[in-house]
Amino acid sequence: MRVCFRSTVDPEHLPAYRLAHAQVWPEMLRALKSAGWNDYTLHLGNDGLLIGIVQCDDLDAARARMALTEVNARWQAEMSKHFPASEGTPDQGFIVMEEVFNLEEQLAAAGDQDKGTM
Repeated sequence: MRVCFRSTVDPEHLPAYRLAHAQVWPEMLRALKSAGWNDYTLHLGNDGLLIGIVQCDDLDAARARMALTEVNARWQAEMSKHFPASEGTPDQGFIVMEEVFNLEEQLAAAGDQDKGTM
């Protein structure tokens, strides 16, 4: 399943947040992949709006697998300074967005999957 979520980075910390994500620790990258985070991307607006998209079997299960790793605890501690004060770690504060449109699914339902035009 593909999941989209949002969060908010403190606008004062945008440069540091961008830098951290340009150089994610290799151990963290491997842990994410091993925990089932596939085709994972983050998109950051200049106002701090953070949008994430991930392919996973189940977001809660993938987060639970990451919570078991030592590297995730270290990463979340580092990232928490870039987010407004809240309870829990940044990855626990993700707000999942409802998918309301999927082009491929609607094309398939309309019988136009391979035609490219309507």
